[in-house]
Amino acid sequence: MLLIGIEGTTLAVHEAAWLREPTVCGVILFRRNFVSREQVAGLVAEIRAARAAPLLIAVDQEGGPVQRFREGFTRLPALMRIGERYRSDRRVAVELAEMHAWLMATEMRALDIDLSFAPVLDLARGNRAIGERAFDADPAVVADLGAAYLRGMRLAGMAATVKHFPGHGSVPEDTHYDDAVDPRPLEVLRAEDLAPFAHAFEVGAEAVMLAHVRYPAVAPEPAGYSPRWIGEILRGEMGFRGVVFSDDIGMAAAESAGGVAARVDAHLDAGCDVVLVCHPDLVPEALAAVRGRAPIAPERLAALRGLVAPTWQALADNPQRDAFIARVTALDAASETPA
Repeated sequence: MLLIGIEGTTLAVHEAAWLREPTVCGVILFRRNFVSREQVAGLVAEIRAARAAPLLIAVDQEGGPVQRFREGFTRLPALMRIGERYRSDRRVAVELAEMHAWLMATEMRALDIDLSFAPVLDLARGNRAIGERAFDADPAVVADLGAAYLRGMRLAGMAATVKHFPGHGSVPEDTHYDDAVDPRPLEVLRAEDLAPFAHAFEVGAEAVMLAHVRYPAVAPEPAGYSPRWIGEILRGEMGFRGVVFSDDIGMAAAESAGGVAARVDAHLDAGCDVVLVCHPDLVPEALAAVRGRAPIAPERLAALRGLVAPTWQALADNPQRDAFIARVTALDAASETPA
């Protein structure tokens, strides 16, 4: 039930011991864990070898400002570049969303990484953390492109994790550094920020990540700590049956629940299946907090582990990849062309 971060570019002895704990379901990788494609492939193999039971390995490889692995990988444009193209040509934008997703996911699967936490379905309405990571400000556009992105990920053998439910894009605060409060009533959220998530669930999104944003007209606590948001609305009203991830408990907006143990407990008690502990220095306290709890059922996580990864050489030899790279990376060049 804990997805943890590790410190460096190889797996330390004490980190391998963490991975043998039954309440740890996997690892999330960051820029600090990356030097080269060869090195990170070796690190993934080390993580796999640390425990006989399958582990989930994840990363944020969205493109644009959030792409943890860059050198040796396709430099993926921000999703907003696709949203900009949608305004002039919906068909081309939908194709580009599928291609972007396929490129991202095949490169991760070729390293035996199971998940990239994608796509972002927040609305592009001025949030400092989201910015150009979002497709567009219009819920209908985000829903359309989000569904296309899910199709591209599935073609590559990767499950989708839509984020940040119920919508992080309409408040200015960055929850890495500040508390964020969205005062709008539920009926407005349903018509706007929730709409792309509802569509993604209809087309089969396998997982969702919760926001640390508080919506006081709906529930007093941030969404990831809220039984109402998770139990009543997400699982009850919206019928979502997949895996629910928290956002990182090390973010400033997560501190409202108290210390590390209180944050972990609050997420799990509210209905989250997996809690992200991205900072290695928080892992020992998080592990202590979950001792005695039953871990998430292995069959629930199995749906998030991708198909058997091809080799990187097999990916490089795929002529479709070259065509997709040319079209997707041209988005950034087009955005830089003077009007």
